Amino acid sequence: MNNIKSTFSIKDLENLTGIKAHTIRIWEKRYSLLEPERTGTNIRCYSLHNLQKLLNISYLNSNGYKISKIAAMKEDVINQLVKEVARNDATNNHAIDTFKLSMLNFDQKLFYDTYASLITEKSFTEIFYQDFIPLLSEIGLLWQTDTITPAHEHFLTSLIRHKILINIEDIQSKNQINTNEVFVLFLPENEVHELGLMLIHYELVAKGHQVIFLGQSVPLSSLKDLLSYYDNITFVSYFTVRPVKDELMSYLERFSELILVNKSINFWVLGKMLEEINLNSIPKQIYPFNSIKDLVKKL
Repeated sequence: MNNIKSTFSIKDLENLTGIKAHTIRIWEKRYSLLEPERTGTNIRCYSLHNLQKLLNISYLNSNGYKISKIAAMKEDVINQLVKEVARNDATNNHAIDTFKLSMLNFDQKLFYDTYASLITEKSFTEIFYQDFIPLLSEIGLLWQTDTITPAHEHFLTSLIRHKILINIEDIQSKNQINTNEVFVLFLPENEVHELGLMLIHYELVAKGHQVIFLGQSVPLSSLKDLLSYYDNITFVSYFTVRPVKDELMSYLERFSELILVNKSINFWVLGKMLEEINLNSIPKQIYPFNSIKDLVKKL
C-alpha cells in the first residue's frame, strides 16, 4: 500500500510554508490561487500539487513579486520563474522547500538532484550550515505539530547522514592524520540524535585530526576502556534529549570521576540539554559549547 501523504489541511500548509492560514484563505478567495477539495464537513483539503504551488508562490512573493502579478501567471510560467530566481538568490529558501517536498514524497531522487545542484555552487560545509541545519530545525517543528510523521524525519536524516559519511570518507582518503591527539565522539545512553556529532566528525577529519566515532547510546564503561589505548584524548558528545534534566549533572560528575583521570583527558560537550543546568558548576576539564561553530573555532 502506498502511504505517502498526499492531502493536507490548511494548518499543514501553514506549518509547511510559513504562510498564515488567514492569508491562504484570502489568496484563494481573491486570486483563486489554490483549488482545495472539501470534506463532507466542508473542511478544506489540499493536494500535494497545491502545496508545491503554494511553496513556489510564497518563494516568489518573498523575492519581491506581488501576489496580484503571480496570480496572473500560468503555472508553468511560475515554475520557470522560480528556477530563474533561485539561480541568483543568495538565500536558501528554495532548496529547503525542495528538500521538504522530497521528504513528503519519500523521493530520494529529488533530494539527490537538489543536493547535486547545490554542491556545484557551495562547499559541503556551507550546504550543511546554510541548508541542512535550517531544514532540520524546521523538520523538528513540523514533527512536533503532527504535520509530518517520524518516518518522514527518519527518511530525511538518513539521506543527510549518507552525505556526511561520503564527505568524511573523501577527506580521509586525501588528508594525513595527526596522531598526537585522538577525539572520541559518542552519544550517551539512550541518545540517538547523531547528525550534529557526525558534522563534528567531518570538521575534525577536515582539519587532520584522528577520530574514533562510537555513535549512539554509549555507556561510560565503554569509554573507560579507551584510556588503556590512548594518553591524550578529547571526548566529544552532543546532548539533544539525554541525559534528562534531573540526571544531567550527576552524569557529568560520574564522567569526571571515571574518565577524566588526568589532565591530558578532556570532555567537550554541546546540545540543547545543557540549557537545563548551571554551566558554572560543572566539573573541571569539561568544556561546554553553544554551537558546532564555536567548537570548531577551538580546533
